[in-house]
Amino acid sequence: MTAALLAGLLAGYGIAVPVGAVGTYLVALTARTSLRIGACAALGVATADGIYALIAQLGGSALAHTLQPVLVPLRWASAAVLVALAARGVISAFAQHRRASGPANEIAPLSPVRAYLGLWAVTMMNPLTVIYFAALVIGMQSRSAPGHLEQAAFVAAAFIASASWQLLLALSGALLGRVLTGSRGRLVSALGSSALIAFLALRLLLSSG
Repeated sequence: MTAALLAGLLAGYGIAVPVGAVGTYLVALTARTSLRIGACAALGVATADGIYALIAQLGGSALAHTLQPVLVPLRWASAAVLVALAARGVISAFAQHRRASGPANEIAPLSPVRAYLGLWAVTMMNPLTVIYFAALVIGMQSRSAPGHLEQAAFVAAAFIASASWQLLLALSGALLGRVLTGSRGRLVSALGSSALIAFLALRLLLSSG
């Protein structure tokens, strides 16, 4: 049980810690809105990681092999969503700047549910996550066949690890939002994060070519 928990924690942090386009968007989203919105979005990312960890436990190498033919289309879809997020960030940034006399957190309405589902959907479009977890699961099974309790412990630990890291990113975004209290500072930071997201989306497209 302890080994399964440790393996799940390491796997969860292994997939969550490298900050890519989703992590960048999460920080920028929290900076522009609130910690509550960012926390819900963070849990959406962690939920997707937990689902993929569960899928890997249930399907293993067979599912990873099945996903190989659709990797490129899924990468294109993921890149398209990221570009849309970057564009929305630019539009929201300019809208905020025009309402500079209003409260710092005044933006286009975004509910916690929408934040959760939006980040969950984007993260679920990354099939490399299930391949990553499947490779780890196969390695575990090669040493000994885990029982249902060990499998559940692995999935739960992976979710907890991912959630803790994503919530840390959301917290950093909230702190950034408090530091950048000026309208110009919020505009520059939002445009910079959107440009970075667009760049990462472009790199994703080039890697699928």
